[in-house]
Amino acid sequence: MDIGVAVITISDRSYRGEREDASGPLLSRIVEEKLGKVLQYTIVPDEIESIKGEILACINTIKADIVITTGGTGISERDVTPEATEQIIERVMPGIAEIIRIKGFEHTPMSLLSRAKAGIRGKTIIVNLPGNPKAVEESLVYIIPALRHGIEILKGLSKE
Repeated sequence: MDIGVAVITISDRSYRGEREDASGPLLSRIVEEKLGKVLQYTIVPDEIESIKGEILACINTIKADIVITTGGTGISERDVTPEATEQIIERVMPGIAEIIRIKGFEHTPMSLLSRAKAGIRGKTIIVNLPGNPKAVEESLVYIIPALRHGIEILKGLSKE
């Protein structure tokens, strides 16, 4: 089964070209190696409407099975990825964000400050990951099997 994935980095500084994005390319590489095909990779600023617009474009235009964001999930004033995601998802998948926080806690207690969300819109899974490259890599290890199976269920390919 081919799984199409959109990768969105949310970062004001990377969007403005002031800092190289390390998380998005890493996320894209891991997706290509272990999950599916990256249909699109973009960088957007920490603005609710920009984030929503890009996620919706990935769902409606690119027809991504999974949209994975990286960045903007913390507690700073500019971190609004969870709010944008909440406005788009139709059904919440709390287990994904919970396991990312729990397993992240094994490496750093700061993972408890993550407000990341995960959910479904139509037949697309949307997942927020932290912006730290190490956290992206660690998080994907735990969620890729569930994402693959979730897409099988949403596409009606699962026997369960």
